Amino acid sequence: MTDIPGTNIPGVLLAGGLARRMGGGDKPMRKIAGRTILQRVIDRLAPQCSGLIINANGDPARFAAFGLPVVADDVADYPGPLAGILAALDWVAAHRPDAKWVLSAAGDCPFLPRDLVTRLEEARRAQNAELAVASSGGQTHPVIGLWSVRLRNELRQALVVEDVRKIDRWTARYPLATVEWPTEPLDPFFNANTVEDIAEADRLAALDGG
Repeated sequence: MTDIPGTNIPGVLLAGGLARRMGGGDKPMRKIAGRTILQRVIDRLAPQCSGLIINANGDPARFAAFGLPVVADDVADYPGPLAGILAALDWVAAHRPDAKWVLSAAGDCPFLPRDLVTRLEEARRAQNAELAVASSGGQTHPVIGLWSVRLRNELRQALVVEDVRKIDRWTARYPLATVEWPTEPLDPFFNANTVEDIAEADRLAALDGG
């Protein structure tokens, strides 16, 4: 659980992307230093969130070993991470009505910050923002952020009716807090997209404590 008093923030791991640059399959199921990327993400976020779910399309049984709910997109044609975020907001509204915010994180980022939820929530509150996103090295990471459950109908309208696909095009409509993290000794938002990235991640795992 995050240590900010009064917070109740579940998390969604966006694990639906196919690893085309690695020959297909689920990127989060690739292993780094003996553990799957997804397990590393879960281990990093479980202490920060009031529960986790996985957003993925296809057969949910392939994630059964993780013991988490698997929620598929309900917007046709796999329109990208916004659809996964929408699926998570709808799931939380139905199953966790006490929660007002949801953390989203990419399922292929094995070194996420241990203070991710704390800093995003502190910035959102301090700036009275509707949304908060992470940044490092001067680059924002729009799939890693806090989302207001109450905006789910507006997000569905943007996806289904307006055909919005880019996250930053949607977030630009709302007050947005951006939180910067240092990139030394490693970028906590490093993501494994290629075979070469997996090799680099094996090296970085030692800097991250294994």
